[in-house]
Amino acid sequence: MLGQYLCQFGQKLVRRKPQLREEPESPETHPPNTLDLVVMGLDNMLGAGIYILIGGVAKYVAGPVIILFLLVAGLTTVLSGLCYVELAAGVERPGTVYFISYVTMGQLYAFITGWNLLLYLINATACIARAWSSTFDTLIGNHITEALGGTFSLQTPYFLVSFPDFLALGLVLLLTGLLALRVHESTLIYKVFTGLNILVLSFIIISGFIKGDLHNWKLTEQDYALAAAGAGDASSLGLLGSGGFVPFGFDGILQGAATCFYAFIGFAGIVSAGKKASNPQWPMPMAVVISFFICFLVCFGVSAALTLMVPYYLIQLESPLPQAFVYVGWEPAKYVVAVGTLCILSYSLLSIMFIMVQLTYAMAEDGLLFRGLAWTVAPTGTPIMAILVPGALAAVMALLFDFTDLVDLMSFRSLLAYSLVTFSVLVLRYQPAQNGSKKEKTEEETEMEPKVEGGPLESESEAGTSNILKSLWFPPSTIPTQKSGQIVYGCASLLVLLLTILSLILAQWPSQVFSGDPVLTTVAVLLLLLLITGVTVIIWRQPQDPSPLPFRVPALPALFLVSTFVNVYLMIQMTTQTWAQFGIWMAIGFAIYFGYGIRHSLGENNDQQPAASTSQT
Repeated sequence: MLGQYLCQFGQKLVRRKPQLREEPESPETHPPNTLDLVVMGLDNMLGAGIYILIGGVAKYVAGPVIILFLLVAGLTTVLSGLCYVELAAGVERPGTVYFISYVTMGQLYAFITGWNLLLYLINATACIARAWSSTFDTLIGNHITEALGGTFSLQTPYFLVSFPDFLALGLVLLLTGLLALRVHESTLIYKVFTGLNILVLSFIIISGFIKGDLHNWKLTEQDYALAAAGAGDASSLGLLGSGGFVPFGFDGILQGAATCFYAFIGFAGIVSAGKKASNPQWPMPMAVVISFFICFLVCFGVSAALTLMVPYYLIQLESPLPQAFVYVGWEPAKYVVAVGTLCILSYSLLSIMFIMVQLTYAMAEDGLLFRGLAWTVAPTGTPIMAILVPGALAAVMALLFDFTDLVDLMSFRSLLAYSLVTFSVLVLRYQPAQNGSKKEKTEEETEMEPKVEGGPLESESEAGTSNILKSLWFPPSTIPTQKSGQIVYGCASLLVLLLTILSLILAQWPSQVFSGDPVLTTVAVLLLLLLITGVTVIIWRQPQDPSPLPFRVPALPALFLVSTFVNVYLMIQMTTQTWAQFGIWMAIGFAIYFGYGIRHSLGENNDQQPAASTSQT
């Protein structure tokens, strides 16, 4: 009885959402080509991340070597982007990351994906609002900061901001109200702000290389002492570290690379639109690679320009680019860059809040979140609760949470999302086709049938164990079966655990490991060479699904191994506070899912599945 209940419970967790029949395209619709997808990807990537990330990372974590952080983050993100292309290729129609996870991996996996994406969107809303507030304050002479800093007491909890940001609160509430009034993006606004973004970033890069000073990449203690004496308030300066081009060492490089992942968010939009291409085999992966390459060059240019213009410890945290022009004596350029930054941040904020509403509505309509969030106003069909609830939460976070904490949490969520995508691709590559042929089913049934041979029970048990061990290295079937799929699923989960342990050892005790400590070195070598390599070979030996796909990621499972190790290792570099905040968010999510969602989902109630949103997330 207990076993039957557990089996039914497990089936609920992996229940997949059936795909709806793809709607025919309008004859006027022009299928996007590679260039269209690249432009769309750049619009998503060259957004708020560049304007709000670079200052904090360069000042406190990286210094001038931030340009290498961006390279590490970009290369790892490209691998995850290509994995997402294959994941979406197995779905008949375009959709969000949440929808694709529901269709391919099941209900629990979809909830974890959607809940984490919701965290990112709420966090990004709060973070961009605070960056907008700081940029506006810079434009008017920092009067807001001076007024609030002198009014509110500094006796606040360490995990909250020193004083509340009421301007950021009001901005989020204002845009929430506009969304409730059904104010959405238009094609004209999209084109105008994309062009403005390119102009502002080009101006920053060119100006930085004109007014930059190479001495800012080789600063010394004497330069820091002079800056502290001139600043008057030494607390406004960042740390010196060891000075030079790499002031914070190897640990700083890893922590900075983890934070910089937010600068490369946006490949999901390429994949969602790429599904509509006439021949998506090449446009989607090519657009992902080209977009990331251009985005890296732009991020490289902006970060190099910033650190050349301003010593890294003098960079302003929340409004670095306008203040850089003040430092080099180009006061008028400060206003040009600040106004352009405000426009771009406003556009990014409205776009992210619009996607946040769509995701909240989709999860509530599926029953994974409270169904009241899917309530709409009758005349217009506006999902008013899906607008107000996450909007209010984002407003509170913008009011009370520190800017750097918001950025760290967004980057942490991005690393986790990339790990989930690569895990999904690996598992699905080795699963049997959902609509397998009779031949496939016959082979699987034959494999699962017990041997009806005489002999004692001990011999049958030994034979079963021997067959299982043999099937790990020499699978009896050339096509995936339920048994081989379970082997890959278990081995992939074991790989994640082993890589996490290895990352913890390398992160917590690097000097002991590399200096030849007998215990830690032996453990690390055994994990790396014996367990991880052995499990990877077992996965490699299993048969892959031969079904044709528009695109397949090369070098599986080796790519999964490299990508997961980098992502997990970078996640471990994040602060304890970031882990605690993420843990609280996940605890709330699991309480909602196991207390409500698992019993009220559409699959549980056998209701008709609603159409999924096709927003670019």
